[in-house]
Amino acid sequence: MKRVSILGSTGSIGTQALDVIEKNPEFNVVALSANRNIELLEEQALKFKPRVVAVYNKNKAKILKDKLKMYDIKVVSGLDGLIEVATQSSADILLTSVVGMIGLIPTLEGIKAGKTIALANKETLVTAGKLVMDEVKKHNVHIIPVDSEHSAIFQCLNGENYNEISKLILTASGGPFRGKTKEDLKNVTLEEALNHPNWSMGKKITVDSATLMNKGLEVIEAKWIFDVDINDIEVVVHPQSIIHSMVEFVDGSVIAHMGIPDMRIPIQYALTYPKRKTNELKRLNLVEVGKLDFEAPDIDTFPCLKLAFKSIKIGGTMPTVLNAANEVAVNLFLKKEIKFIEIPYIIEEIMNQHKIIENPSLDDILNTDSWARELVKSKFSR
Repeated sequence: MKRVSILGSTGSIGTQALDVIEKNPEFNVVALSANRNIELLEEQALKFKPRVVAVYNKNKAKILKDKLKMYDIKVVSGLDGLIEVATQSSADILLTSVVGMIGLIPTLEGIKAGKTIALANKETLVTAGKLVMDEVKKHNVHIIPVDSEHSAIFQCLNGENYNEISKLILTASGGPFRGKTKEDLKNVTLEEALNHPNWSMGKKITVDSATLMNKGLEVIEAKWIFDVDINDIEVVVHPQSIIHSMVEFVDGSVIAHMGIPDMRIPIQYALTYPKRKTNELKRLNLVEVGKLDFEAPDIDTFPCLKLAFKSIKIGGTMPTVLNAANEVAVNLFLKKEIKFIEIPYIIEEIMNQHKIIENPSLDDILNTDSWARELVKSKFSR
């Protein structure tokens, strides 16, 4: 029996993870968390009977506590509540699938508590990669990536020597606006940006995919997970999303990971690792796919990817600024306060105003994050 805690159980990854867990009797859910969607969290709590559920929004937590008072389920709230989910003594594995910077502190606490981390929260490593990986080594904890690209690389490296990696090749679908020009992007709608051609994801990550920022965040994440130089990571646009990523080795061999674009596959792999389990998901049919195409990313039309590479090459607190500015800018776009095409220019402006801290502490990272968020809001919120 594997006992699982989930940070972000009502989001896209969290709900798909529970779908996987429901079909595998070897799993037992011991803790769940949500931001404010207490209706779905209540359903999940009644179905999976965790010991603890956390609601980040304290007012919503009070409502849920009243609804669950007849059951032996503890309801907690705020950041302390997320930390309680992350550090549940009975949990073997912590799936961190919350969106955004909010995942950093609970994930760190889960690492300190010795939990295996199934990581689906990019921002944790983007904002505090060195700090997090130092804690991983200190506490001898395993990070198993859940993102399809990092799961693919992780699987390609099974049994391989990391010293023999030549480069990592992350594939990108190109999003809904692949092939568009800057002129085309001037008046795209929110609905168009959320219409991803291949993947079913939450709103924030879907917009990030459309700007190519999602791939930029994944590049930074890959640098920390696999301990490679940023210059040894390449992005290739692959519109079919069949090859999820590749590893090139020093002898010229390239190992690719293939599969249908369904997040339940890497989620299941992270939860069952090192074993593989059967499932009823659709199988890849290469004849049906017909062909696999590849092209270079258009970083002039989609400069977010270029900004991500720039931020990690500069290092220090710059990736924190990149992430914070992007989170707020995407939220402004989701609220229709700015245009899609403004997102990268907002991020770049905030990056240009930042005074870098070279070797940041956790407090430095949190303060930088707050600074960047407030600056975006004060300059661009309408």
